[in-house]
Amino acid sequence: MPTFSIIIPVKPGGSVTALESIRRLEYPPHQFEVLISEGTMPSRQRNLAAQQASGDLLYFLDDDSRPVPEALKLCARAFEDQTVAVVGGPSLTPPGDSPLQRLFGVALCSFFGAGAMRNRYRSNGLLRQTTEQELILCNLAFRRESFLAAGGFDERLYPNEENELLDRINAAGHRLLHDPALAVERSQRPTLAAFMRQMRSYGRGRAQQTLLAGPRSLVSFAPLFFVCYLLALPLLPAGTVRFLPLLVYLILAALFSVGAVIASARLESVLVLLLYPVMHVCNGIGLLSGFMGGRPIGNKSGEVQVKLVKAFDQSSW
Repeated sequence: MPTFSIIIPVKPGGSVTALESIRRLEYPPHQFEVLISEGTMPSRQRNLAAQQASGDLLYFLDDDSRPVPEALKLCARAFEDQTVAVVGGPSLTPPGDSPLQRLFGVALCSFFGAGAMRNRYRSNGLLRQTTEQELILCNLAFRRESFLAAGGFDERLYPNEENELLDRINAAGHRLLHDPALAVERSQRPTLAAFMRQMRSYGRGRAQQTLLAGPRSLVSFAPLFFVCYLLALPLLPAGTVRFLPLLVYLILAALFSVGAVIASARLESVLVLLLYPVMHVCNGIGLLSGFMGGRPIGNKSGEVQVKLVKAFDQSSW
C-alpha cells in the first residue's frame, strides 16, 4: 500500500477547509501525511512542499477541495500500473452552491463552453488514459519520483503550471490517467465578476504557457480568434456576410443551451446562453493580454512556509 503526501497551498493566514474532508478519508492514517504550504506563489509553494514530502505519491489539493472518502484508495489502485505517473479526477460543483454558481458549473461542463476541458468539471465515463486537458491541479496526484525528476512546476507560471508539467511528463513517455470517480467538490466563483476574472486568468495562463513551451491545440485559442473577430467586425466590408460567423456562434450557443437544460434537468440552465459569450470573451481577452505581456519571468521573492500538520505516525490530529 503506497504512502501519500497531501499538499495544500494557502495564502498566509488563510483557512484550509479541505482538512475536514481529509480527516474522513478511508485510508490508514499512518499511510499519509499532510503538508500546508503558506505563501503568495502557489507554484513555488507546491514545489517546496514536494521537496520536503516523503510519501510515495504526491496528492495536490486546493485549500477548499473536498475529496471523496475513497480518494486515496482510488489513487493507489490506479498507480499499481508502474507506467502511470499522474492520476487526477474532476472538480464538481457542490449541490449547495447558489443558482448562479451552479450556472457557472453548467457552462464549464458544456462542450461549447469548455471543449475537451469540460471533463475537469464533471464525472463522466471510466478510468482512462488522458492528457492535460482533462486534469486539474486542485485534484491531482503524481508519482513523487516522476514529479521530482521532471523538476516540478515551472514557477514562472500561474495558472497553467500543471498543464505545462503534464505535457512534459507525457512527452517523456509516462501515462496520465483520469478517474471520474476520483472527485472533489469545490464551489464555483460566488459572483459574475469573479467568474469573469477566472476566465481571463485561464486565458492569460494558457498564453504564457504557450510562450514558454510552444503551442499545443489550436482549439485552445478559439476564444482569441472570437475576440479578434469581434474587434474587427466594424472594419469588415459592409454586408450581411460579415455577421455570418456571429450568427453561427449564436445558433450554436442556443442549441447547447437547450442541451444544458436537458443534461441538468433544470429549466434555469437555459440562462447559460448569456454566459457563453461572457466566458469566451473574457478568456479571449486573457489570451490576448497574455501574449502581449511576453514571456513570464517569475518572481521568487516572498517567503514560503511549509507546515507538517499531520505526520505518518499520527492516527489522530
